[in-house]
This record gives sequence, C-alpha cells and structure tokens, in this order.
Amino acid sequence: MKYIIRTLIILFVCQPLLAQDSITNSFTKFKVDGVAGVVGEYLILESDIDKFLFDIKSQGQSTVDITPCQVMGKLLEDKLLAHHAIQDSIVVNDAQVNSEVDQLIDRFIQIRGSEQKVLEFYKKDNIADLRVELFSIRKDIRLSESMNEKIISEVDVTPDEVKSFFERIPKDELPTFGVELEIAQIVIEPKATEEERQKIIDRLNSFRSDILDNGSSFATKAVLYTDDLASRGEGGFMMIDRKTPLVKEFRDVVFGLQEGEVSEPFETEYGFHIATLEKIRGDKLEIRHILLIPDVDKEQEEEAKDKIERIKKRIESGELTFDEAAREFSDEKETKFDGGVLVNPVTLDKRFELNKLDPTLYTKVNDLNDGEVSLVFNDPSRTGKTRFKIMTVKNRLEEHKADYSKDYIKIKDLALREKQIQTISDWQKEKIEETYIKVNGENRNCEYVSNWLKN
Repeated sequence: MKYIIRTLIILFVCQPLLAQDSITNSFTKFKVDGVAGVVGEYLILESDIDKFLFDIKSQGQSTVDITPCQVMGKLLEDKLLAHHAIQDSIVVNDAQVNSEVDQLIDRFIQIRGSEQKVLEFYKKDNIADLRVELFSIRKDIRLSESMNEKIISEVDVTPDEVKSFFERIPKDELPTFGVELEIAQIVIEPKATEEERQKIIDRLNSFRSDILDNGSSFATKAVLYTDDLASRGEGGFMMIDRKTPLVKEFRDVVFGLQEGEVSEPFETEYGFHIATLEKIRGDKLEIRHILLIPDVDKEQEEEAKDKIERIKKRIESGELTFDEAAREFSDEKETKFDGGVLVNPVTLDKRFELNKLDPTLYTKVNDLNDGEVSLVFNDPSRTGKTRFKIMTVKNRLEEHKADYSKDYIKIKDLALREKQIQTISDWQKEKIEETYIKVNGENRNCEYVSNWLKN
C-alpha cells in the first residue's frame, strides 16, 4: 500500500508539473547543461532535473521526499513513453498543441509583464523561436500521455482481484476516508421566448448557408460568433471520441455526420448549435461547432426564481418529497429521473468527499442536515447561463477506515491503479531492453526502480 501511494505521487502529482516551465518562477541560474541521459532520439539535460525540482518548489510543494534520482527516473520514463509513441504511430493533434503553446506564452507575458522579459529569460531572439521550443516540449508531453493511456486502456480488475487486493492491506495501513455526502439538486433554468429562440435558429441557418453556398470558413465564423469560450480561440475545434463526455443531443448529431457535412441547427442544454465533421482519425473525430445562446430577459429570470422558491416551500411543508419535486420540475435531465441525485464524476458513485468538494458547492451543503433544503442560489453554467438551484444532503457518512462493503468503488479504484502501475512497469521492463538508453555521470549512481542502466 505504501508503495502504491509513493508511486502515485510520482505518476499523478509530479506529472502535471512537467507540463510547466520554470519561466513561471523567479529568475534562477541553473548549472551549465550537460547530457544526463539519452532515450532513443531524446536527450535529457542536467538542467531538466534542476528545473523539475524548482518547479515543484515554486508550486508551494515540498521536495524533501523527492530526490534528483527520482526525478531522473521520471524523466527517463516520460522519454521512453514518447519514443515508443512515435514508434507506434500515435498522432498528437498539432492544432491542440499550438493552442496550448499560445496559452502558455500569454500566461508567461502576463506573469513577467512584457514579451521582452520572457524572451530574455528564455534567451530567445523572438517569439517565433520560443514558440518552436515550447511546441516541441508540449508535443513530447502529449505523446508520453497518449502512450501511457494506450498501455493501460485495456486494464481492468475483477471482483476477486479487488477482494484479494483489500485482504493484502495490513489492518494498520487501511486508508481513512473523510466525511462523504450523497447530494441531490433541483435546477430551474429561465426560458427564452419563442421569438428569441427562432431568431437564434435563423442566424445559425444563415451561417450554414454562407458556409455551404459561398465557401465561407466555419472556423472563422466560430472565432467571430460562437458563445462557447472554451473553443472560440480554436475556431470551434474539438477532438472527440466515444468516451468524450458530451450531452446526448450533441453526441447524436456529430457522430451521425459525414466528413465535410454541416449539420442543421440543433438544441442542447447549452443553447443552439451547428456542427461540422472535418476529419475521421481512427476512432477519433475532428469537429467544429458554433454555439449561440438565446438571450433571457429579467422577466424570465424572475419567473424561474419564483418557481423554484415555490418548489422549496412545498418540499419544506411536506407536500412533496425532494425526489418527487426533482422528477416533476427539475430542468436537469441527467439527474431529475434519479430524484436529483448527483454522480461523482471522478469515482462514478453517488458519494462526494466533503474535503474535496468545489469550494462553492462546499458552502452550500456543509452545514445542511440530512433532508434539509438549501437556500435558492444562482449557479451559472460555463457559458454564463443563469441556473437557479436548491440542494439537499441525502446521506452523510462520517470519517471512517476503509470498509470493503461500504467503500467497494474506492477500493476497486485503488486495486485498478495498482494493476495499471504494474502493467506500465512490465511494459517498461520489456521496452528498456529493446531501446537505446544511456545514463551519464552521477545519474548512474542512482538506484532506479526500473533497469535503466541495463545491469
């Protein structure tokens, strides 16, 4: 169990830090670069180790338990993954990488105060040269992540394996799970008038006609007009597959398109869309979409707020149960038919650890007793759309040691992670033997978990 926790720290905590650069930190002189190691066509520089540790410190995390040797081992793992991703012809979307580079550069300029200061720190003559370097770094990270996902994609655990895993944990090392809540909610959304809805549909139809009849660029129209801020900068671009979390209406349309086809306007809970399929890449689709959100005036908002206030009073008076009210009135399709009960997107069960709740949600439910209803509040969607909510706590489980029957899903997750780690370890062992690897200097004195020295 202790081994799993240590390994997860390196795999899942340190991994995101590799995606950042020490430019976000204060100016520091690293030692003159030498080559710490080679994996396939990849070089690992001595400064890469220093920057990795410095980045961790800059995030306010302790590096006491993370040694340079552990960092070197992690860098060797990442380069091995990236090397074999290329060998396996794994494709990374360059448009997505370029978008990430743009965001990094914008953030660096914001932190340092000017483009010139960023260039001075990186010792680059111009932004174009910096972009090339950052693109290479980000693409290698994406290759490593994609290869890692491919290795563990088919790994699963049986109930017998979960039970065996749990029985191997010494009693004094059983994990402690914090306070957990089962939460339900009712959502009432203000509705736009039919006139406003039709105006949006007509506008999307005009975009569609201009694209199909006049050859206008879908991407340009998305940049200029879409209300989806997350994809606006990329011209409405999305790379999706069957596992991508999408609302049913959106999924049904985009997976029914042919390459080059532009959909008719369609509605989801976010608003009205048109979408196009640009390219099919194996099991992945490259699509673009334009989202327009109908305007809702103050009158509709007040009507929605009054409606949920009345629902709250009926629940508190005993006229309706929370379950009944959710099924009858809630506008949230994903939860209404289950009485408004939320599903934890991380564990996929109905429990939420109190200390891991989003701070906004925490303040709404922390002081609620079982069955008590929260005050009405506005929880805007990611597009800024007004949504009025009430919440209740269905069940509260106090802090406790892991229990096989009560905590099966969490125990299964731990067992799965152990098996995934072992699968990656087995893959590394095989690939290390067939890959050119060289470790230089003091790094050869490290005691690695994997046989990087090929002793």
